[in-house]
Amino acid sequence: MDTYKMNWIKMIKKLSPYNIKKGILYLKHYGVKEFWIRLTERFQTDDVDYEEWYRNHRVTEDELEKQSQQKFTYMPLISILVPVYNTPEEFLKQMIQSVRKQSYRNWELCIANANPANKEVVDILKIASEKDSRIKVKDVPENEGIAQNTNAALSIAAGEYVGLLDHDDLLAYDALYEVVRELNENNCPEVLYSDEDKVTTDLSEHFQPHMKPDYNQDLLRANNYICHFFVAKKELIDRVGAFRGEYNGAQDYDLILRCTEVAKGIAHIPRILYHWRVHKASTADNPASKMYAFDAGKRAIEAHLKRCNEKGTVSHTKDLGFYRTKYQMQGNPLVSIIIPNKDQIETLQKCLKSIEKSTYKNYEILIAENNSTEKKTFGYYQKIQSERIRVIYWDKEFNYSAINNFGVQHAKGDYLLLLNNDVEVIHADWLEEMISNCQRPKVGIVGAKLYYPDDTIQHAGIIIGIGGVAGSVFVGLPRAYSGYLHKASLQQDLSAVTAACMMVKRSVYEEVGGLEEKLKVAFNDVDFCLRVRKAGYLVVYDPYVELYHYESKTRGTEDTKEKVRRFQTEIEYMRSHWITLLKTGDPMYNRNLTLTKWDYSLKNNQKG
Repeated sequence: MDTYKMNWIKMIKKLSPYNIKKGILYLKHYGVKEFWIRLTERFQTDDVDYEEWYRNHRVTEDELEKQSQQKFTYMPLISILVPVYNTPEEFLKQMIQSVRKQSYRNWELCIANANPANKEVVDILKIASEKDSRIKVKDVPENEGIAQNTNAALSIAAGEYVGLLDHDDLLAYDALYEVVRELNENNCPEVLYSDEDKVTTDLSEHFQPHMKPDYNQDLLRANNYICHFFVAKKELIDRVGAFRGEYNGAQDYDLILRCTEVAKGIAHIPRILYHWRVHKASTADNPASKMYAFDAGKRAIEAHLKRCNEKGTVSHTKDLGFYRTKYQMQGNPLVSIIIPNKDQIETLQKCLKSIEKSTYKNYEILIAENNSTEKKTFGYYQKIQSERIRVIYWDKEFNYSAINNFGVQHAKGDYLLLLNNDVEVIHADWLEEMISNCQRPKVGIVGAKLYYPDDTIQHAGIIIGIGGVAGSVFVGLPRAYSGYLHKASLQQDLSAVTAACMMVKRSVYEEVGGLEEKLKVAFNDVDFCLRVRKAGYLVVYDPYVELYHYESKTRGTEDTKEKVRRFQTEIEYMRSHWITLLKTGDPMYNRNLTLTKWDYSLKNNQKG
């Protein structure tokens, strides 16, 4: 059975009255075209069934028993904050039970009840607190808002660390154990967060797992990916000013931004420790229902940028809850565009013509000529040479790293743009977009989003470990699709991007010693990015810089014994130099995701 038929069967099975109603709401929000894209993308899932995966990976009763006997060196009291307001009885009971069943026992549940007039809720809380002294309740009759209510719960918290739990959600039974284990093994970070999933109202199905990267500043500026389960040192929360009512609807997002700005240590626990219940009144399942929350998120990012002394504007994307942060370019710096070339004049000409359309004009182009043989090539060089375009000659064997290093020696700009000759710029403002990002103090490299001529993705960032060493993600995904949790269309920090279009500060290029010339063809860009990250700089994937890349999808590169030997040597270089990273996994990816496919699919069902 082909993929399309299987997807249709999956869609038909999901057509409950509730999902039909939900679909109508999405249709109204997105329009017919965007709705269809999202509908088909939603059901193009990987081969691993998540419900089965979850059953195979969740903590067992035997493991919980062993965890309850674990004696850590540091066993802090953890306060779980829950603002309650007219919570359905069953949801409230299940939330409380998910905390009471924690294998780590040194906790307290701090509940702020914002409607003491609700007798059913009051009775449940009274019984629970009488049954377990670790459950503390504070009435908040004024109900000023969720931020204020959460602050009320915080006011009765005595723990050294604080965790946030919504009144209708659930913690995995090993959530606090995993938090405390991380505190002990990782020098007590001040902020911790885990992976999460969604669960249906009746708890019958777990779905939409959110497998997160380690701390990713640019992704956090595009979406509150940290979200649940968020835990922070109470002293840190007090220091940054707790919850702010002006951000109600995005109060957690605002707090997370303020905490991560100053936290000493931010740890990610790659386990599903939080189950986000989705029901008819939930913003999680109906993103158009609470626009005020998304506007509050936008304002939270704007305030964050201001505190970080970064100038930029924040706007909504078509996917509510996801944002674009556009930075303000400073000055008029010279950009040196370095393009290696051997013959292929028609290809080079198309590339140069697309660059000419750029609205930013302070650039120079260095064509690094490497052993062309066609007479017309040199005639073309003579024709195009000018103050802006120079041809420099590298007469040794092809070595991509050496050619670019040679180009940098002749470059005059403070910003270097490594560019393939077989690309075509799509948007005229691409240079401003790249420069404004690259100018940020923490950023060393900015990469782009590349498409094949048929408008499918060729590059949307590189993940270490895919295909053995490193590989691009979302290859072949239609341009209109945004991929797993919209990651193909969100600016984020990655471990590597392709040098087919890569901007780098000249100072950073020189600091790390340029491209490694032992890597003549493959992985030189990956190795370079990893060295830049090791030096303390960010590698940013910017999906708003878009180009066509005319590299063939079926191009066979290793077709001789010599090429195979060279490629194997380059693989061995990467493995010997980056073996620890290859073993531990890409921090900008997630160990629960596969390395055999490019689409953020789950790994196989084996527990690990």
